[in-house]
Amino acid sequence: MGRALITGGAGFIGSHLAERLLEMGEGVTIIDDLSTGSFQNIAHLEGHPRFKYVIDTILNEAVVGELIAEADVVYHLAAAVGVAYVIENILKSLQINIRGTEIIFEQANRYKRKVVLFSTSEVYGKSEEFPFHEEQDRLLGPTTINRWSYAVAKSVDEILALAYHREKKLPILVVRCFNTVGPRQTGQYGMVLPRFVRQALLEQPLIVFGDGKQSRCFSSVYDVVRGVIDLANAEDCWGEIFNIGSPNEITILDLAKKVLQFTGSSSTIEFLPYDKAYERGFEDMRRRVPDLTKINKAIGYEASVGLDELVKSVIEYFEN
Repeated sequence: MGRALITGGAGFIGSHLAERLLEMGEGVTIIDDLSTGSFQNIAHLEGHPRFKYVIDTILNEAVVGELIAEADVVYHLAAAVGVAYVIENILKSLQINIRGTEIIFEQANRYKRKVVLFSTSEVYGKSEEFPFHEEQDRLLGPTTINRWSYAVAKSVDEILALAYHREKKLPILVVRCFNTVGPRQTGQYGMVLPRFVRQALLEQPLIVFGDGKQSRCFSSVYDVVRGVIDLANAEDCWGEIFNIGSPNEITILDLAKKVLQFTGSSSTIEFLPYDKAYERGFEDMRRRVPDLTKINKAIGYEASVGLDELVKSVIEYFEN
């Protein structure tokens, strides 16, 4: 079997991806600087004969080059993630999300290794053309609003990926994730479901930003990991962009109510204006819904975990 390098492998999605690849008999190396990831996520893998980890930044070109040389495929997840984190760390986020990705592509091209780039539904911006499909126009807010820096940076990553594929014939594919959730995800950087669950279990008010009528589609990390691995193992997906996620759409207010129902919490729901939650002038999308036609056609991908099951799995993780 081969060896995979996972950048950001101590993060929420990265650690689940590492687990699954090891179960499949692959060798796995991860690199993570633990800025948003956690060693706890991979501690149970330490000592596995096919697993190794490196605590370092992807901005360290020499280390990244050595690790890519040893790998057959690179799953590039290392990024500044979460709206709250990005707004508080604009320059660091841009460095990691643009220069870090450029280093990955440069070294992957040097050794001609396959790369799976994890992107985000944020790149669609404020578009109201639902559901979002991979080829549609995008609508972003002004550069004076910090939250758009993440969408811009990931858009640059995607353009770089396609350029390397076209000009250097490097096998790269892009996956745009839509609100991936599950065990090990923390609400520390603004992720809404684990934040609600933690608040409910502690009998604290569930803080809903805005009016709560904005909706999202939440998908299981297990579905996303399975789909990404299938894409990487397909022959004709290189040079393409794929949405990955779930059609399970729910408003944030209804999500809060569902968390209260399943936890049995007596917490109340309170509303917080966006400019107090994040920054003055903050903009949010009312809906974010993926068109999954392309990935379904490519690998037969369908989301298998329903929303209720998903919420209960996060509650169970926090309770344990």
